[in-house]
Amino acid sequence: MTIDPHHALRVDLAAAFRLSVDMGWEEAVGNHFSAATSADGSRFLLNPRWQHFSTIRASDLQEWSAADDVAHHPKPPDPSAWCLHATLHAEVPSARVLLHLHPPYATALMALKDPALKPVDQNTARFFERTAIDAHYGGLADDRQEALRVAQLLKKAPIVLMGNHGVLVSSDSVAMAFDELYFLERAARTLIFAYQTHQPLNVLSDEIARRTAEGWRQYDGAALAHFEFLKSRLRHREPSFEA
Repeated sequence: MTIDPHHALRVDLAAAFRLSVDMGWEEAVGNHFSAATSADGSRFLLNPRWQHFSTIRASDLQEWSAADDVAHHPKPPDPSAWCLHATLHAEVPSARVLLHLHPPYATALMALKDPALKPVDQNTARFFERTAIDAHYGGLADDRQEALRVAQLLKKAPIVLMGNHGVLVSSDSVAMAFDELYFLERAARTLIFAYQTHQPLNVLSDEIARRTAEGWRQYDGAALAHFEFLKSRLRHREPSFEA
């Protein structure tokens, strides 16, 4: 019996898809998550084309090489998923896990002329000096030049705020990436709510925002605990994600 050396990674990534549905982040059968399986990022796991997040199992995830000729594959990946994730993993091998979504509040923020995630509270300050803004949306992300532009931004910051589009989160593990996405959406919600009051924002000073962002790094273990709790609850309700 052949044992998949990446099974634990598959299970975590499958859980992230299911949990995104719980959070209300899914969008029909679109959007995509990936995780590198080789040190250089040339091989990675990716969700199958147009399979709803709520049905994805560990065994459903496809492993690809950035050098693959997917055009002639019987079950090719989504064109935009392939263009974006194959390019990003090859160009930025340090980005081990990539989560790309259009969650409601973060996407609403990306629709603003100024989509910056201003530090107005503890959660928004978590991302201070940790995001890059892509202000040059050019249509569906199925053009290599678009993917290369995003790759350059990802080299500068682990989170790309994709103007007129959505968000891209990268991290070393699925658990950390999911936690970043969780707090990113909550931060965007807070900022959108604050904008709706039409009152001036009480933006933190750079010094306090930077100190807060650095303080968050002491709580990386909480991200792992959070994800493990969510997985345990998912395992009780939908054990098929591990299959």
